[in-house]
Amino acid sequence: MAGNISVTRTKFLANWVLATTWAALMCLGWPLAALGQRKEPLPPQLEKVEITEHLDARLPLELQFLDSEGRQVRLGQYFDGRRPVILTLNYSNCPQLCSLQLNGLVEAMRQMSWDLGDKFQVVTVSIDPRESHQRAGLTRQKYLRQYGRPGTSEGWHFLVGREENIRRLADTVGFGYAYIPQENQYAHLAVLIICTPDGRVARYLPGIKYDRQTLQLSLLEASEGKIGSPMERLLMYCFHYDSQSHRYSLAAMRLMRWGAGGVLVALSGVLVYYWRRELRKGKPAL
Repeated sequence: MAGNISVTRTKFLANWVLATTWAALMCLGWPLAALGQRKEPLPPQLEKVEITEHLDARLPLELQFLDSEGRQVRLGQYFDGRRPVILTLNYSNCPQLCSLQLNGLVEAMRQMSWDLGDKFQVVTVSIDPRESHQRAGLTRQKYLRQYGRPGTSEGWHFLVGREENIRRLADTVGFGYAYIPQENQYAHLAVLIICTPDGRVARYLPGIKYDRQTLQLSLLEASEGKIGSPMERLLMYCFHYDSQSHRYSLAAMRLMRWGAGGVLVALSGVLVYYWRRELRKGKPAL
């Protein structure tokens, strides 16, 4: 009898776990495709919603936008030849994804020792041509408050613009998105685009959570050694970027070469020391 009760209890717990997991997935909005059960093709308007990496692509810096103060600006104003730029494509009325992405960016930046506006800048361009500069300004204030470091407000720029300019920028960096009229929303993915100080695409960091070290090393690499302390720049030789995991990891081969080189230098020093000592021993007295 006790054995039957134990088996029944085990089956109940197993079924409860499965039911709870399924309910949680559905509440989080997981599509059936994520579970390997969806086989029908995507709707036509979603086929181009993707990220296509265009590494080393030169941004169209001549494009005109409005900043959050309503001033007409050129995209090139934010590429000063010294500081790398994190480019994001979002929109203020996004129901969820944009907030998750920018929250993740702020969290990673808060963990970095570098200050926004000092070593790097962020440019957020709205993909919604209907968005006003006032609305963009409110969004900017929200994330600057969340970042919470005084004196850094000039480092994050929120821009709005015309459809043709937004599309041209998005096409240049391989950011595919689509407007869904029945939902009055834009379908898009989340990615940080790390750009060099002169306006070239250096790295893509997809997702909504960003590792502090990966973000900082990406900016350091994009700056081509123009930012960071000598020790931070030296670290670049110890790490390499893994395009599969989108993270930097220790370069074991480099460390082995450095270690072997250090051993050779030390051994050479010892041999020179003993060689000179033996020479002094064999030198005839005057």
